[in-house]
Order: sequence, then C-alpha cells, then structure tokens
Amino acid sequence: MASQMSSWLEFLEKRGAVVAEGRVTSFGDVRAELVAARDATILCDLSPNALVEATGDDAAAFLHGQFTNDVEALATNGAHWTGWCTPKGRLLASFLLIRLPARFFLMLPAEIAEPVRKRLTMFVLRSKVKLADVSDAWVRIGIAGSGARAAVASAMGEAPQARQAREQEGSVAIGLEEDRYILLVPADRAPALWDALARSAVPAGTAAWEWTSIRAGIPTIVAATQEAFVPQMANFDLIDAVSFRKGCYPGQEIVARMQYRGGLKRRMALAHFDTDTAIAPGQSLYSTAFGDQAAGVIVNASPAPGGGSDALVVAQIESLERNDLRWGAPDGPPVEIVRRPDSP
Repeated sequence: MASQMSSWLEFLEKRGAVVAEGRVTSFGDVRAELVAARDATILCDLSPNALVEATGDDAAAFLHGQFTNDVEALATNGAHWTGWCTPKGRLLASFLLIRLPARFFLMLPAEIAEPVRKRLTMFVLRSKVKLADVSDAWVRIGIAGSGARAAVASAMGEAPQARQAREQEGSVAIGLEEDRYILLVPADRAPALWDALARSAVPAGTAAWEWTSIRAGIPTIVAATQEAFVPQMANFDLIDAVSFRKGCYPGQEIVARMQYRGGLKRRMALAHFDTDTAIAPGQSLYSTAFGDQAAGVIVNASPAPGGGSDALVVAQIESLERNDLRWGAPDGPPVEIVRRPDSP
C-alpha cells in the first residue's frame, strides 16, 4: 500500500510537479519560479523536511535541557528556531520548534531526522517523553512572498504573526519571518488546501523555498555540515535561536564562553556565486589571507532569480571584510559577499 507521502507526491505530479528522489524539483520552469519567489508569491512542498512530534508530561523540560533556545519560555502556540549541539558546542541539527497545547513539533531536514531522533531518544531515560516521526501523517507546505499573508488568511481564517502558530480545523499555520509561512496539514486534507492556495500563489520547487530561507538568513544544518559550527558562527544569536539566560544544555559552557569571552573568528554571511554550476553545502571557500587553508564553508545554497547562486557561507571574519573569498580552491571563482552580519 502506498504511503500518504507517495500519494501526496503523485497528486503534485498531476498538478505539474517534477519529482525526483522524493523532492519537487520544479513545476516546469525553475527560473520563473525563482523570479516569483523574489517578486510575487510562491507555494512549495516541503517534503524534504521531516516532522518529529514530542509528547508527554516532561516534553518541555526535556527539550529545554537539550536545545540552544529557551523551550520553557516558548509560549503555547509559539514557534522559534533552535539547535542541538554536541558536548563540544558544535551544531548537530537546527530545528523549527513549534509548541502546541499538547505537543511539540520539530521540523528538520529528512536526511538527518532519523539519526537525530534516535540520538535524542537515548537521553530520554526515565523522562515521560515520546519522540515519534510523524512525517507521513502531515503534509508540509511553505508559502512566501508579498501575497502570502492574504493567501494564508483566506485558507486558514487568519494568518499568525511571526513566530506564532495557529490551529484551524486540524491544520497548523506557523508564521516565520515577514511574508513566510509553513502549513502543517493532515495528509487527507492537503490536496484541497493546495488547490485553494494555488489560486493566488505560483507553485514552485524546493529551490525557490530554499532561496527565501537563504535571503532571510536562516541556516539549515544538513548532513554535510553537522558539527561544523558553534551556534554563533551560524548567526544563531542574530535570529534568536540561542538563549544565553537559560540553564544547561549540551555544549552550553562552550557556547557561553564564546559569547562572553570572545574569540569568535568566523561568521555567517549572504554570498552570491556568479556561476550556474551547482553549489553544495560543505564545500570549502578560500582567501588570499589564508593560502591553501580553507577560510570558510558553504552552509546552504540555491540558484538565484537573476542567475548564478545565492548562499549562506560561514567564513573567517577577516575574509568577509576583505571580500576576497574564492570557491573550491585558492584560485577558484570569486565569491561576492552581499550582506555581512554587521550590515542591514
């Protein structure tokens, strides 16, 4: 019997989606969809992201003791970005964490979701917490752009504010940054909602959604970048994804020392690559100041509406200021720094 997700992707294919390896690559014209992401409103399937549900009397306390952000201070029907670190303060995963009246949802890349869930479960011990992958029961939809708020309000009755969640007839709408929303929809209700939203938004592939995340400065930890960054390197302190007032969590001492004693030498910035060759997370960047030693790494990347690719990169602060990074080798193609963390 086909899974709910298989049925969902088959529905999207009937609506014109090009599907490869469980991911909607486009609805026929990647470049036009990217332009719509920049200039209009897009509607995207987010199946490459898994959904883990945390339930039980101790769920809030357990997650609070594991993640970088303040889970206990997160209000019911609230959402925030957070991360999970190794004892050395290196990020194993980044999440969108949603708190609902009787449960939490953790949304993260499907490629790392099951190993992360299993590892988290090892720390449950006697706590009354259950962590379950519920990705097959919920369709994940992203909508972004100038008309996103109106589209969500029309479909859901009301659009939530940023970092808030709203349940309506079994579905959940989450406000991210301005003009970006995620909808969690029971699989049997998703086709009708998709068709309703598609009347005012351009259906688009995964790349278009990833481009909006990159432009919003939201990093996503994937398999290629696990344990590569402490939270501040990935600008977690700038997107309210780490709390310096909460109690202990894995790696907390190192993260706090970096914040209060200094020593941070790398930061994340928005960059542009003037090439149509695919850019991938984990690839190295070089700088004249550091010779053959890598000066940075690509965090996330997507084709850009005007050609080339946009990316979030973590690099030596000195190299960001000099704007002399090169991709792949010391004499590789130049990388343009579009926005540093100290600029608007």
